[in-house]
Amino acid sequence: MQKRQKSRFLFSDRWLDRQSIVRNMEAFQDLIVIVLCLGLFAVMLIQLWGIAIALMQPLDYKHVTAKILFVLILVELFRLLMVYLQEHSISVGVAVEVTIVSLLREVVVHGALEISWVNTLAICGLLFVLGGLLVVCAKTPHMDCMSANTKFCPVVYRGGRERQNDLEFQYSRQCDENQPLG
Repeated sequence: MQKRQKSRFLFSDRWLDRQSIVRNMEAFQDLIVIVLCLGLFAVMLIQLWGIAIALMQPLDYKHVTAKILFVLILVELFRLLMVYLQEHSISVGVAVEVTIVSLLREVVVHGALEISWVNTLAICGLLFVLGGLLVVCAKTPHMDCMSANTKFCPVVYRGGRERQNDLEFQYSRQCDENQPLG
């Protein structure tokens, strides 16, 4: 008895081909992400216009600060979508950063003294967990990076396919050069 190949659908010789379906769906997902990026960019421009208008009126610090933090959240979301377009995976570190900035924005908007002690405790616990997750993400090499073996990956394979089990973790100078100073 002959087994069928696992990389094909049952009807692959007719009109269902896994590779073409996946290729078309990835292109459609990229189109959706591009539309989301354009929408986020438009919302950022609208918010910047609102900040400019708010600065010309009598200054309400809480309102202006909330708008500026909202623009920063939109910038981080835009960066998250850009990482997805480049790598076709979600960056957990960027998503955690967006969540941290969003939580801090809510604290600034509502005021730390106006939040109940239970909510303050919950926010502190969530920030503690997110901070720990951010540290873990910074110290752990990215799995997609390891499988792709790119030049920006801090994990370097020594040798060919026969020595793939020997991983050496090295500090990537190129990644360090691309990071902003400060």
